[in-house]
Amino acid sequence: MDAREVRDPAVTELLRCGRLEVTGRILSASNATLVGTVEADGVTVECVYKPVRGERPLWDFPDGTLAGREVASYLVSESAGWGLVPPTVLRDGPFGPGMVQLWIETDTDVELVDVVEPRQVPDGWRVVLHARDHRGNPAVLAHADRPELRRMALLDDVINNADRKGGHVLVAGDGAVYGVDHGVCLHTEDKLRTVLWGWVGEPVPDDLLDGLARLRRELDGSLCTTLTEHLSRSEVAALSDRVAGLLAAPEFPAPSGHGPAIPWPAF
Repeated sequence: MDAREVRDPAVTELLRCGRLEVTGRILSASNATLVGTVEADGVTVECVYKPVRGERPLWDFPDGTLAGREVASYLVSESAGWGLVPPTVLRDGPFGPGMVQLWIETDTDVELVDVVEPRQVPDGWRVVLHARDHRGNPAVLAHADRPELRRMALLDDVINNADRKGGHVLVAGDGAVYGVDHGVCLHTEDKLRTVLWGWVGEPVPDDLLDGLARLRRELDGSLCTTLTEHLSRSEVAALSDRVAGLLAAPEFPAPSGHGPAIPWPAF
């Protein structure tokens, strides 16, 4: 499925209304993350299903809200016209209500974020962090300098993503780039933790500013009401404030200094 097919509204409708069948589980995930299929009228797509009842309680996010935050992050990305989050819906399933997201078949030969020796950083990549590995050898966290990642870095700023790991950046078979695992986003407090810090202090390009302006218009309209189905009113207000702040001072922000800037583990 190429990027145009992924963004077809029929795919979202299929995820919302089709027959959901669970076929497996991703055991490495911290919350219950199931894989399966959704079928309707002879059309079948693969999906990820995260039931609310399988969410692990967190001290700083209200219980039972992670699935809704995943849906809200998708709605924000789509409202800005960025297409960075696979189609995501909130619906009932075999284990109760949960988030259902289109499965993205990835190209495992392409890495956009990596930890390497300093001399092995690919040409043109952005260095985020110098560190040492468990043996004390120098290591570098770096990521590719691509428009899609710059767009994703801005999305992380907007949704206040507390967990943008390298493994949450997917490259599809057609080369399209997607971000997944947005359950710990959209908090009212500054919790931005991401591996995509490569553009700190640089101006936000005009095309991304156009997306922010479009998002602000949507927030002034029906999107605000839609988001309150998944977020508190204060969380929606904080989202609006972040968008307004980026439009007023259009540059990629630096870490706040009030907590870890990079999630652990980074992948």
